[in-house]
Amino acid sequence: MSKKVFAGHAVRNVRERLGLTQIDFSRRLSLSPSYINQIESNQRPVTAAVLLAISRTFDLDITRFGADDLDRIVADLREALADPVFRGLEPSLQDLKNATTHAPAFARAFLRLHGAMRRLEERRAALDDAVISVAREVDGAAVPEEARNLAPYEEVRDHFHYIDNYVDGLDRAAEARSAALDLFAREDAVALLTRHLRQQHDIVVDMAPAEDLDAPLIRYDRHRRAATLARAQGRASQAFRLATLIARFEQSDLIDQHVSDAGFRSTTAREVCRLSLQNYYAGALILPYRRFARLAREKRHDLDLLAAVTGASLEQVCHRLSTLQRPGEKGVPFYFLKVDRAGNVIKRHSATRFQFARYGGACPVWNVHEAFEQPARTLVQVGEMPDSLRYLCLARGASRPPLRHGQRERRYALGLGCEISYAGEIVYADGLDLKAAQAAPLGVNCRICPRAACPERAFPPLDREIVLDPDRRGVVPFSVRE
Repeated sequence: MSKKVFAGHAVRNVRERLGLTQIDFSRRLSLSPSYINQIESNQRPVTAAVLLAISRTFDLDITRFGADDLDRIVADLREALADPVFRGLEPSLQDLKNATTHAPAFARAFLRLHGAMRRLEERRAALDDAVISVAREVDGAAVPEEARNLAPYEEVRDHFHYIDNYVDGLDRAAEARSAALDLFAREDAVALLTRHLRQQHDIVVDMAPAEDLDAPLIRYDRHRRAATLARAQGRASQAFRLATLIARFEQSDLIDQHVSDAGFRSTTAREVCRLSLQNYYAGALILPYRRFARLAREKRHDLDLLAAVTGASLEQVCHRLSTLQRPGEKGVPFYFLKVDRAGNVIKRHSATRFQFARYGGACPVWNVHEAFEQPARTLVQVGEMPDSLRYLCLARGASRPPLRHGQRERRYALGLGCEISYAGEIVYADGLDLKAAQAAPLGVNCRICPRAACPERAFPPLDREIVLDPDRRGVVPFSVRE
């Protein structure tokens, strides 16, 4: 059955451009004024006969009456209204269709305004990050209230960013428990944690059936007091999941106090932070601060070697390196991030001044994107941000193989980096002439990058005028006025 076309807005626009009243318009089409009124108010669809009559009478292209553009506007409106600023005001799909059908110009104006707001917010957020970072270095200034108007995950992510991704009480508690269990670098870590949960909390740990490939990584049955681990995950992941369960039962007071002191605005943000703190404790339990920091220094932060010695995964090692910021015993301040193939940032933590993009894609010059092309290698790049700070940027591919035929392999890229002043402590800097090395010109993302001559620019900057030369076409189709 053919799709009905409700295009009252298009019919009305045609009539108004011709300067005709509904009565005059209907007379020229040999239709009744009430019928035209019903079409324009979208009470009746535009039939093929009416479209042909309009086309022949006024010599117009009938394809302009299609509904595809309105479907696209509805989709764009749904995406825009997912912005946290509209939380609690989400209209229904039918409301969006009605608004788009009856007032498409207004819908387009709304989308343009929202786009401008997001771009301004992106620039403001980047400036906030830079200003707050400097302020905290100078006098420990707090995060401004307006910087907290974020989605729950973003709010929690920023919270950890502003505390240097280090939680002292949890870290020390995890270190003490790890020492008591003699857990560090043990091949039988899963068995040790299983025994601890059984002896101290009367919790039995077992494995999901081998055929249950869709089992969650860990499932806790509070009535049976039983934890079930998925078989498909590696031993490092199994140990980590058990460690989060220990955090839940042994560190709830510390975690609740931290969440309360953080002052999150929503219940969701508080729950996200609680989960993040359990994960933080687990990482610190598996890789206790002093022993892991000492090993990292001795091995000069060789990621593969650290993973091999400790039995942790490469991701766990990278993440833990970004948290070694204990006062008086600080390690190298690293940034750490995990991205998927679409460029979505799944994790980001930083003890550095390195700025991450909040919205839109990251800088295409950054080597983290190349890790998907060479997943078995640790890529090394000297990058320079617009503030002239140079970083040693490491990137490495990671993957989770499919469990059955037809399932996609999940691939990620891990990024780890530090300011170039720490390069002497990093094995990956060996052989690099850091003074002579040509630094890759990095930015936060194209929308707020000030680099005028970047050949990989995808979008013009928000605050610069673009110049189009009809007689010259470069790789980028425009130039940016300095």
